[in-house]
Amino acid sequence: MVNGVGINRVMTGDVEKMKQCSLLRLEITPERIHFLKFILEGYDGLAIMSTIDARQGIVEIYYPPEVESDLKKLLHHIRPQIVKNTSKDPMP
Repeated sequence: MVNGVGINRVMTGDVEKMKQCSLLRLEITPERIHFLKFILEGYDGLAIMSTIDARQGIVEIYYPPEVESDLKKLLHHIRPQIVKNTSKDPMP
């Protein structure tokens, strides 16, 4: 909607959905933040990622609890591409 009421409804709905989501905080290679965000956006409805500290590579991923297994499988699969030091495992 064009009016402010429609916009506020959408924003409020998004906030309510975020409250129902689980949160996963990861530390990844800072240069790969864009890659992870791109991958997550490719899976519609899987997760929303926010960058907390771009220099340190800290991101938060919000996801519906019912897709936790799928998200964790995906993260483990792409782990070598987003983590520089694999001895320090940031993955759940």
